Amino acid sequence: MPKNKQINILIVEDDVFLADLYKTKFTLEGFKVITAYDGEKGLEAAKKNLPDIVLLDLVLPKLSGFDVLKGIKADPATKNIPVILLTNLSQKSDVETGIKLGANDYLIKAHFMPSEVVEKIKKLIN
Repeated sequence: MPKNKQINILIVEDDVFLADLYKTKFTLEGFKVITAYDGEKGLEAAKKNLPDIVLLDLVLPKLSGFDVLKGIKADPATKNIPVILLTNLSQKSDVETGIKLGANDYLIKAHFMPSEVVEKIKKLIN
């Protein structure tokens, strides 16, 4: 990705406080941030905005994160967008399911500070 291009990130997170925290962090790092607070809106936003990367929670109202991930990967227009799962679900089966469905990484919220998540995403994009 060219250094001078602004990176568009879609954050799909139903915890408004957490979503806003990440939005602020990414905005300060020069990202253009789109937020969605439920799975349906997240999938719509991915298809409409074609972000460079998606940060996706799994436990969401209306449509689960797994369903959003399936929808992103099933659509030719969005299937190549990297998706990072950021969730509190830490069961091995959840991690395996997320990776099998096409997630590029699986981060447990409790294990990462927002600044560490930003750094991981910057590394993935570059």
